[in-house]
Amino acid sequence: MHTTSSEDAPALSRGDGLVSRILLSERDVPDTDLTITRVEVKPGAEQVIHSHDPEQVYVIFAGEGRMTVGEDTEAVEAGDLVHVPSKTDHGIENTGEEPLEYVSAATPAFPMADVDEFYEE
Repeated sequence: MHTTSSEDAPALSRGDGLVSRILLSERDVPDTDLTITRVEVKPGAEQVIHSHDPEQVYVIFAGEGRMTVGEDTEAVEAGDLVHVPSKTDHGIENTGEEPLEYVSAATPAFPMADVDEFYEE
């Protein structure tokens, strides 16, 4: 069994008001085809619109915001799941007064060699 504490997971704190923590990657479980990340978005902050090969889901567990996937933009809140198809532009914005928090699952797994340089140990 593999377990990871959010507090002990590698963190990426960006000046744009987001803190990402990798909870599961190929570094932890070499044969996995998943990358799991916990993200906190501060009030007023947003994730830039981006895309990548892995398909992804965002599971919102705290706060509220607005999520863009492709041409669609909708309000999201705790309890929502948003699916992001492969190679589709997407991003999220915190529109509330409290932190927006979500867990992201991506498959196939992001190659850690591409993202490790951005994370602090």
